[in-house]
Amino acid sequence: MRKIYLKVLAVSSLFLISTYSCIGDLDVDNKVEPTLENLLQQDPNAVDGLLSRLYASFALSSVSGPGDSDLGSTDNAGESPFIRGLVNLQDFTADDLKNRWGDNGLDQLTTTSNWTSNNKFFGYVFNRIYYTIPQATNLILIMKSNQVNYANKEQVISELRFLRALSYYYLIDFFGKGPLLNDETFNTSAPLPETSRADLFKFAESELLAIESSLPPTNSYGRANKSCARMLLAKLYMNAEVYTGTSRYNDAAVFLNKIISEGGYQLESNFRKNFSADNNTSKEIIFPLIADAVNSQSYGNTTYIVNGSLSSDDMTLANYGATEGWAGHRATKSWYGLYGNSAAEILSNPDIRGHYFFTTGHTWEMNDYKTWSDGFPSVKFWNKNSDGSGVPTSFSSTDFPLFRYSDVLLMYAECALRGASSANLNQALVYFNMVRERAGAVPFTTINLQNILDERGRELNFEGMRRQDLIRFGKFTGGSYLWPWKGGVKEGTSIPDTYKLFPIPTTALQANPNLTQNPGY
Repeated sequence: MRKIYLKVLAVSSLFLISTYSCIGDLDVDNKVEPTLENLLQQDPNAVDGLLSRLYASFALSSVSGPGDSDLGSTDNAGESPFIRGLVNLQDFTADDLKNRWGDNGLDQLTTTSNWTSNNKFFGYVFNRIYYTIPQATNLILIMKSNQVNYANKEQVISELRFLRALSYYYLIDFFGKGPLLNDETFNTSAPLPETSRADLFKFAESELLAIESSLPPTNSYGRANKSCARMLLAKLYMNAEVYTGTSRYNDAAVFLNKIISEGGYQLESNFRKNFSADNNTSKEIIFPLIADAVNSQSYGNTTYIVNGSLSSDDMTLANYGATEGWAGHRATKSWYGLYGNSAAEILSNPDIRGHYFFTTGHTWEMNDYKTWSDGFPSVKFWNKNSDGSGVPTSFSSTDFPLFRYSDVLLMYAECALRGASSANLNQALVYFNMVRERAGAVPFTTINLQNILDERGRELNFEGMRRQDLIRFGKFTGGSYLWPWKGGVKEGTSIPDTYKLFPIPTTALQANPNLTQNPGY
């Protein structure tokens, strides 16, 4: 938790471009650029606020407060923030978590069934991506001009390119295609053509390779450094076979090695610190999305994770630093079953990661995903400091760890097992066991790919990547691996391969006639 967004309020209203302009006609008619250029000519230090504004687009609904949305009145301010969308699309669709509210749209995600292009949650994420991309591009072009005198211009441009690449990474992962809005196409008046997944991958890759050298080794908390670009490159390469048909595990390992040898990160001795209100001091978090109970409030950041996993009916909210419990999210046995075969086994397991489930009064089996007591709520994230101190607040002050060092170590181990020449199998076992031993778990003597997938579940579930992992391991679609309520069936059932991508939202198709729907929808 850090208070970095206060200074952006005065200039944010000058920084708005219609979300759908980037999907449709891109007709900005010089309505924004001259005003923004004039502002930056008069006050070059306003760059800092505008840059913070772009970072905030991944953490908040709006810098104007939790009741407002950058995306306009059509996208609900509480439902549409990025972190909420990330959890909805990556965790509720996978084996680790289910939501019980039964909301139209969210219910289809949690049961991986009946997905359509009209699902509002697909639209929220697509709109958020195409809110950040034009904003970043607009500011990149202004910064590249000679009209703004700012001492650290090249670094700011590189950070903006990182944020734009990050947006494209999620577009590639979730939807597989979309318009390519960049410096060259920003002022195009006609609807942009559809760009393939492979070509979006090439663009994001080229941007990250170009900025690696110009980003600083370290940066202010919450801002991108070299390790952030390297981590995003490694994640692109880890999933390259899914995205492009060509595996790139060796390239992933090259950049993981750079993070390990040059980044200066280390595993926190206290695993819980990464998910606490004082996680801004964690030595492990590479790139956080910032939350603050007073200054950067949102119903869609870790407030959604913390409050959504609590209920005043059977839990003492103050124990988790919260004042509200929304009784929504519970883990399934596919997650907590990685620690044992019963609640008693989990709690007696020396692996402390299994201790962060609330089991009292809850059943092992999720017979009805809409019943709160079916399944164990995860209390991995809480709104207290890692030592247990802190006053309960309505909103969370726990930052969301988008990139974490333990993920680096597990990614390296996976690359080694997948044959990357720049990763060593002996070192892979060392890194794998470093993650386990930090949690108090018994080390392994040998590892295989199933061990990697399971360990990623123990270590990284509820952090917005489980669906992606299952797809990469060939476990998401089909019927070879089932989890509770997969396909809308209690025991789980096969789902089609088309579900490896989400449908292009109807609103996007209507805004740009060049877009086509993904197969199967």
